Amino acid sequence: MSVTIKDVAKAAGVSTATVSRVLSGKDFFYSEKTEKKVKKAIRDLGYRKNTAAVELVTMKSKVIAVILPDTKTTFSNSIIEGIQNEAFKIDLSVIILYIGNNDREKQKRALTTVIERSVNGILLLSSQLEKENQELLNSSNIPYVYVSIAVQSENIRFIASDDFQIGYQAANFLINKGHKKIGLAALEPNTFIGRQRINGYLRALNEHSLPSNENWIFSGNYSYDDGVQAMKYYGSDTELTAIIGASDLAAIGIINQAKKIGFKLPQQLSVMSIDGTDAVNIVDPNLTSVTQSFYTMGVESMKMLLNPELKSKYTETKIEERQSTGNI
Repeated sequence: MSVTIKDVAKAAGVSTATVSRVLSGKDFFYSEKTEKKVKKAIRDLGYRKNTAAVELVTMKSKVIAVILPDTKTTFSNSIIEGIQNEAFKIDLSVIILYIGNNDREKQKRALTTVIERSVNGILLLSSQLEKENQELLNSSNIPYVYVSIAVQSENIRFIASDDFQIGYQAANFLINKGHKKIGLAALEPNTFIGRQRINGYLRALNEHSLPSNENWIFSGNYSYDDGVQAMKYYGSDTELTAIIGASDLAAIGIINQAKKIGFKLPQQLSVMSIDGTDAVNIVDPNLTSVTQSFYTMGVESMKMLLNPELKSKYTETKIEERQSTGNI
């Protein structure tokens, strides 16, 4: 049988209320001598605080839930680090629930789990909920924020990069280096993020009166293998002089396959990536990137979650030039 707070109180010769205050750190309610007696009883009896029971009584959780899909890239690490660091500053814990490839049933199970847990708030990292699951989330009355994905609804708050600007900035950077035929590879064109990036890319081409070709856009899921497959698709006789990889790993796949079939980079082909994680430095040549502020997203998503007055916002992106792109 587990040790209860009553057992601790009896062993220390104090009331259960006093034990509760010691556990909560409310030191202005008891003497140092009393605190020592209670803590000794806790050690001797091996008592463990029942957090779930405390939350049930106080109706106040100290847990933040992060719902995360099966991402094919490494960007989420920095976001989660930002979330955890900000949460720990205010004595909140973080739990992470995976929902696979944004599967409807896994979404529902994860949401049901956190709703029953009565968490303090929910952060949905790069997740797109199905309509019925969004309704379930709304009905829970638990605060939530979408992270690293913009949402087209005035009633839903998000913090993300501006994906239209990402596509625009990447294409414009390469155009300014003289490139006129530019590929965009390994992104999902049927998602909001994918559409926005494609639209930004096309806007940049159009503003410079450059041609666009639907065959220059290669679909994928942001993975390394998608980058490899994209370069196989473009082939050794491609007319493209530059390719934008939709993630760092996709761009690395493009580079490795391009070198395999005989391209010299960046002399014959320039490659740049979207994300700007540590992965850009583990490939030769190092990747030029549209770098997103992932750590800041994590920190700011926590602040937004706990402050209902804060509105949706876009975080900064910037071009960081390295060795994988050149002039033409």
